[in-house]
Amino acid sequence: MIGQLLQTPIAYLKGVGPSRAETLQSELGIHTFQDLLSFFPNRYLDKTQYYKIGQLQRSNADVQIVGKIVNLKTVEQKKGKRLVATFVDDTGEMELVWFRGQKWIRENLKINVPYVVFGRCNWFNGKFSMPHPDMELLTEHQKGLKVAMQPIYPSTEKLGNKGITNRVISKMIQQLFMETKARFSETLSDQLLQELHLMPKPEALLNIHFPKNQELLAKAQFRLKFEELFYIQLQLLTKKALRKQKIKGLVFDQVGERFNEFYEEHLPFELTGAQKRVLREIRSDLGSNAQMNRLLQGDVGSGKTIVAVMSMLLAIDNGYQACLMAPTEILANQHFTGIKELLDKVGVSCALLTGSTKKSDRNQIHEALESGELHILVGTHALLEDKVQFQNLGLAIIDEQHRFGVAQRAKLWHKNLLPPHILVMTATPIPRTLAMSLYGDLDISVIDELPPGRKPIKTVHRYDTNRLKVFAFVRDEIKKGRQVYIVYPLIQESEALDYKDLMDGYESIARDFPLPDYQISIVHGQMKPVDKDYEMDRFVRGETHIMVATTVIEVGVNVPNASVMIIESAERFGLSQLHQLRGRVGRGADQSYCILMTSHKLSSEAKTRLQTMTQSNDGFEIAEVDLKLRGPGDLMGTQQSGVLNLKIADIVKDNDILKTARHYALQLLKSDPQLERPENLVVRNTYIKILKNKNIWNYIS
Repeated sequence: MIGQLLQTPIAYLKGVGPSRAETLQSELGIHTFQDLLSFFPNRYLDKTQYYKIGQLQRSNADVQIVGKIVNLKTVEQKKGKRLVATFVDDTGEMELVWFRGQKWIRENLKINVPYVVFGRCNWFNGKFSMPHPDMELLTEHQKGLKVAMQPIYPSTEKLGNKGITNRVISKMIQQLFMETKARFSETLSDQLLQELHLMPKPEALLNIHFPKNQELLAKAQFRLKFEELFYIQLQLLTKKALRKQKIKGLVFDQVGERFNEFYEEHLPFELTGAQKRVLREIRSDLGSNAQMNRLLQGDVGSGKTIVAVMSMLLAIDNGYQACLMAPTEILANQHFTGIKELLDKVGVSCALLTGSTKKSDRNQIHEALESGELHILVGTHALLEDKVQFQNLGLAIIDEQHRFGVAQRAKLWHKNLLPPHILVMTATPIPRTLAMSLYGDLDISVIDELPPGRKPIKTVHRYDTNRLKVFAFVRDEIKKGRQVYIVYPLIQESEALDYKDLMDGYESIARDFPLPDYQISIVHGQMKPVDKDYEMDRFVRGETHIMVATTVIEVGVNVPNASVMIIESAERFGLSQLHQLRGRVGRGADQSYCILMTSHKLSSEAKTRLQTMTQSNDGFEIAEVDLKLRGPGDLMGTQQSGVLNLKIADIVKDNDILKTARHYALQLLKSDPQLERPENLVVRNTYIKILKNKNIWNYIS
């Protein structure tokens, strides 16, 4: 049975053995024959041509040469030694050089025997040299599987030191094909293979490892990428359908008095079309008998809070309580103030619970929650404590959810017999590509228009040499009664350095904007929370003109009167961070500005980021560029990085294949939800196997 053979431990493959197996496991995560088979090359070299030493050019290209080693010597250098071989053919001589693994190499090299060497040539001391070449005896080379295109596999330093070179890995895979006779089972249905003109699985595996030409390689890559993304989408869509069937939700079947009164009499502004659409989606979820699990995306300032408030009113009108959890005290405070102000008018009781809440207040909150007297609780992680017990929690709203771990979110579920409806909000726009892969099992709503009367923020890039002009502009804005943020980068590795940058900046700003004409607040990560809140509060109340800060102000501070955001060393920030910081201004009716300050020394990636910021205010467009620059792992923050442990697909570059895969997975589940039809048996069996191996699925949202 080929399936069982592929589960054989890698140590049993001829030519591997226990020691190599251990290295393959620790360095590459290769434990079985199957793992080796799915270890795909990351690039290919064309090895159809042989060069003579006399023909070599100083081009830095990879070349293949046939010749002999006539001499071996060890050369002392400043640090350690290098091993140098003189390599000759009938047109000249060159050097082969090794800086590591020398003992093993010296013992295994044969003098005056024809070798085929392959690698990149450098011109050094008047002759060509090839560091760490791939080497093969000519006799072996002639016997090997003839591959026009040489696969290059991902490697690590430790593999190189242990002599597990690219050629060794390639040999292991050849051996695997021989031992299995390349009889690999098909994993997709005939219908999919025919409709998409896909290469059969055994052929695709052969052509990914040993392609005869570019065309066959491209077909193999498409086939394998489609398969990988198809099964991810199948998993996410099944999980979503299952949750809707299994996890019964609380039914909010009425739109009651409080909701209607608020909507008709106290709504501070007309809702945008996008807000109305999202509310309809939420209302339909809440009345559907299934638990809501919805991600609400909206750019900074798009009005997510009002949607959250109206969703809470739906819960309260149906006799349930609601809570809103935010990642920081500042943000929780801000949500609380905003919500209380809006809902006092309709007689809804609201409380705030954070780490700083006094013990006596806490006890009162706990009692009011359990008796049902308290309708809405806003807070930080403090909401997750076991002591916090609701009478009947109906709706939990989580703001900026990527800052909470999965386990923390799950705690909210268990506050009730029936799990509450969950609404997750984020102002970090997630590109559709990534949302389909990471949050494919959540329903997604997007608020994609800004409230009327908001002017787009003008963003400009200025060099440090223009600082005097920038400061003159700041003085003019302050004269008009506006306030200004000046933000310095935060580089975790060196708090001391950040602090110095911030303090140097603060001192020069204090010289340019002296007391008593100008008041300056300062906020950074090393301050006590109390002092931080005091400084923030002065700025919010308009007592200070300028707020000098590190990125602690990134999320959620709302000061409509602030109209200028200056970001120092803007080249040191990521795109999503720049966009979040820019969103701190532009919250009032005045024209707002974001000024990106940098030195003249900029990498090409930094230039792309700055250009994107000056050209676009659209968070989704910016997120797409960010995804292309950084890749999916970085974008989701560290606890999510590497979430999609993909073998061959790349959800950024293979966006089109991902859409195709999702389309076909949806079609299949629509026509055969249980995958019971005979023609879908192969998909069902593959899917069950993947679930058993649980390699990536359990990480997804």
